[in-house]
Amino acid sequence: MNTLTDRTDDRWDDGLIARSRPVREAAEDDGGDGDDALMRALSGAGSDGGRTPAPPVSPEARALRSRLEALGRLVALSRTRLDGKTLAEAGRVLDEAAARRGLSAQHTVVAIAGATGSGKSTLFNALAGVQISETGLRRPTTAAPIACSWSDGAAGLLDRLEIPGRLRRRPRETTEAGALRGLVLVDLPDLDSAVGAHREHVDRVLALVDAVVWVVDPEKYADAVLHERYLRPLAGHAEVTFVVLNQVDRLPGEAADLVLDDLRRLLDEDGIALGEHEEPGATVLGLSALTGEGVGELRELLGQFAQEHDAATRRIAADVDRAADRMRPLYVADGHPGPEIGEEARAEFEDRLAEAVGAHAAGLAAERAWRRNAGRACGTPWLRLWRWYESRRAPRTLAGLAAGTIGGRGSGFGAGPAEEEVTARQRVEQAVRAVADASVAGLPDPWAQAVRETAVRGGEQLPRLLDEVAVTLGAAAAVPGAKPPRPAWWPAAVLAQAAMTLLQIYGGLWLVGQIAGVLEPDLLPPVLLMAAGIVGGPLVEWACSIAARGPARRYGQDAERRLRQAAAGCGRARVLEPVAAELLRYREVREQYATVAKLSTTRR
Repeated sequence: MNTLTDRTDDRWDDGLIARSRPVREAAEDDGGDGDDALMRALSGAGSDGGRTPAPPVSPEARALRSRLEALGRLVALSRTRLDGKTLAEAGRVLDEAAARRGLSAQHTVVAIAGATGSGKSTLFNALAGVQISETGLRRPTTAAPIACSWSDGAAGLLDRLEIPGRLRRRPRETTEAGALRGLVLVDLPDLDSAVGAHREHVDRVLALVDAVVWVVDPEKYADAVLHERYLRPLAGHAEVTFVVLNQVDRLPGEAADLVLDDLRRLLDEDGIALGEHEEPGATVLGLSALTGEGVGELRELLGQFAQEHDAATRRIAADVDRAADRMRPLYVADGHPGPEIGEEARAEFEDRLAEAVGAHAAGLAAERAWRRNAGRACGTPWLRLWRWYESRRAPRTLAGLAAGTIGGRGSGFGAGPAEEEVTARQRVEQAVRAVADASVAGLPDPWAQAVRETAVRGGEQLPRLLDEVAVTLGAAAAVPGAKPPRPAWWPAAVLAQAAMTLLQIYGGLWLVGQIAGVLEPDLLPPVLLMAAGIVGGPLVEWACSIAARGPARRYGQDAERRLRQAAAGCGRARVLEPVAAELLRYREVREQYATVAKLSTTRR
């Protein structure tokens, strides 16, 4: 074993390998951090200490930066609403994009993957122009990823792939090798290897490289493991995918073209767009790594691909597309959610709360109390005396009846029986469920559940608050002892009633004096006075009752409105505002998801 290899895995270790710089130096040479570093990394800025001027940032890199920023905000806003496993892939995409941005953007990492016996190691050696990867009949031949770089500065990328220094190679300098400058080629173990560690190497490296060359042979090009486990899940990565039919020298005549056509058919069924007719997509070609047929064409395509310096951008964009597709059910539903809680749902919710606290019954009780006080103020003295006697006679009975009015006909909170309290609580719970159901129309299931949980949490304390409202406002308006404000005409009515009473007293005394012989007998005047007082008193009371209807009704309506407003205020503070905040959060994440998934404004 080479002594240098024993000391460290961070250096090139044979005569064909150029010395690499430590990872930290390479990262420092990339320069800067944050958005500027990301833009340089995604647009192909150099990592050679500034010797190569950074090219202008491409529109694709700018769009990708916006999508990554939106994805970061999306994960941050969703973390408390969705479980960690759901956001794991999005977090992995962000982590890998951040890791890739600090490494060389002048290099393009391409993995060569294939099944057992497909000839990928032979193709790897043919592209390198030197025997690097071991080939032979023994299976599996490649046990660990082997890397070959055509230029310096790729150490950080290979460290990220966990490829040790003893498995890093550098081809000889040739004219053909110059065309591949910036390319880092990685030969992977067999994807269908019987050794589990080999398959783990393949899966780990494929998740980190910028592009993949899939090598198939005429016998295994339709292998289910290749298509179902790898090609189909990576269908969105078509622009960074090469599919090579190797060993075409074994196919006679037009058989190679027929197999290539069938391979394209299978790729189309996998959902992989093919880059034909100058359209973006996967590149499909046939070659023979053993005879060299078609190898030059693939080398030219890889060299051009590496010189474009946008493979990392394409790969990360494809990863973002894949993550967005998988997260779509979390942020997009078939319906179209409204921007906020609908006015109809709000009105229905407030009506249900008003019914729960008995706002209408409290208003009627307040109206009756106003009219009762008006009757006391404007009634005849004899009637008021009788009412006073009745109130002194059974005060507890009247208090019980008043309490029954509040509890039985009203909300059921506070003074009502236990059964009626349960009924009122059920009404509140039904109101909360109804407004939650109306608010989640068109929302994806996770966010609909979050809105419902928010409404339920807010509604837990709502019955207690409504109880306090009912006791404070409803009972105060309905208790018989309450004194509503008096209108300006009440003193005149009281004076008129007093005058009628005085007429009765004066006429009665006059009549008594005549009977006793103290006054001259003349029955008509005292009788008329007494009749006027007796008839006038009820007439004044009746007129006052008619005049009191309007003010009493307005007073009851005011009491009902105050109770409704108080109940609605409790409902807004505990339920509607938290639900509206949750809907606002969903709209925010929906906007971020639209940016991540590149949805048009009309589709949002």
